[in-house]
Amino acid sequence: MNDIVMIETLPARTVREDPLTWSGTRIAQAIRTGERTSEEIVGLHLAHMQRVNPRLNAVVRARADDALAEARRADEAPKSAALPRFHGVPCTIKETFALTGMPLTAGLVARREIVSETDAVAVRRMRAMGAIPLGVTNVSELCMWMESHNTVYGRCHNPYDASRTVGGSSGGEGAAIGAGIAPFGLGADVGGSIRMPAFFNGVFGHKPTGGLVPNAGQWPIAHGPALRYLCSGPIARRAEDLWPLLCDLAGPDAASPECVECVAGDPSEVSLEGLRVLHVADNGLNRVHRELAAAQERAARHLEARGARVERMRIPALAESVLIWAAMMSDAGGEEFADMLFGARRPLLPELARFVVGRSPHTLPALALAALEQIPKRLPGDTSKTVAKGHALKRELVERIGDGVMLYPSYTRPAPRHNMPLLTPIDWAYCAVINVMELPSTQVPLGLGSEGLPLGCQVIGRHRNDHVTIAVALELERAFGGWVPPALLRR
Repeated sequence: MNDIVMIETLPARTVREDPLTWSGTRIAQAIRTGERTSEEIVGLHLAHMQRVNPRLNAVVRARADDALAEARRADEAPKSAALPRFHGVPCTIKETFALTGMPLTAGLVARREIVSETDAVAVRRMRAMGAIPLGVTNVSELCMWMESHNTVYGRCHNPYDASRTVGGSSGGEGAAIGAGIAPFGLGADVGGSIRMPAFFNGVFGHKPTGGLVPNAGQWPIAHGPALRYLCSGPIARRAEDLWPLLCDLAGPDAASPECVECVAGDPSEVSLEGLRVLHVADNGLNRVHRELAAAQERAARHLEARGARVERMRIPALAESVLIWAAMMSDAGGEEFADMLFGARRPLLPELARFVVGRSPHTLPALALAALEQIPKRLPGDTSKTVAKGHALKRELVERIGDGVMLYPSYTRPAPRHNMPLLTPIDWAYCAVINVMELPSTQVPLGLGSEGLPLGCQVIGRHRNDHVTIAVALELERAFGGWVPPALLRR
């Protein structure tokens, strides 16, 4: 599981004939027409999981017998137009969503005996679409770091190069989808936790408009205003699945008071002709790798060639992204990270000492965050001013983007080696600030770089314009190919 290996990419010639590379939409069509059975498709994905997961550690608890039984029941259903849109299609679920019979630890040792007795709202909606969960996937400890590593399940590895990070906290989801274990899955994002794993693993990820998809049934979960910063949403290997997944995930639920909106618009009705595209190359603070910058420039030029009005600009306020995110999260209130990590005792200094001698059940990033979260409370005046800057930035972005989109980096560089993000701990600012802006954002893969690692960028829209960002993602997939299957898909 922990071997460090380089993984080549799969020749494109095998893609069209291999269901492990199909979208969920294509799989559902094959099941509905009798071209394939759900049992065959689910079995194929489970067998692939068994082959590749030992080196990835992406799926931390499988439900193979239950999934095959559900697939057989799906095949017994009459083939009719009344079938749900993803009838019989396999999926994966982030371990922090309640899924009946599966663990709900969030990578915290103190919760390793906890098993879900119900489904989270978003999981229930996924299953109502006809999707069949294959298992739950790895996360960072308590979902607050960009490496999916914890002392309950261990470290998750990237399908393109196992020495590289998969991102966090939905890193197991990103790795599972990028490796072909499932066509799509369910993640959650409060600081980039859908988009960074999607980026590092070469797939699509959509962080919805704040308040669009119910969060109830997750642990840990945000509270108060931060419930709109936390967003549940899809990760998929093909862009065509994003919109139908979002449509069925979105909408009010009694258990999620923050969720008061439904999806609007339709990606198929979005015209690129005259569409406003802001091309923002960086935030003015965290330098972006030349290959990522070049990939985003190619995306901008393609959209311009299709008739879009591309404006290259800088937005100075984005340089304060990390401060704005931290201040707005702190201002929203809710349970403190240290309380969730340690319980009421909060023994931070003794726990740091235990870590030094190798006896702590916690990871270093989790302990560091427990210490750092105290800083904003010591600077109440500065926090208030920074929150005001955040609201001003939100107004500026909404005005500048209008009914168009903004192209923006997903991270500063392709997937770094394990532990290296600790040396540049605020590079996730590119994703995090978009959460507190409550704007929809779609991470789009843009091919592979010189080291065989995925490239990509965010496509960001104004509130409730999720259909516009997904429409642009569909176009960029057509132009640049989208997900490039890694060589571990060879059988």
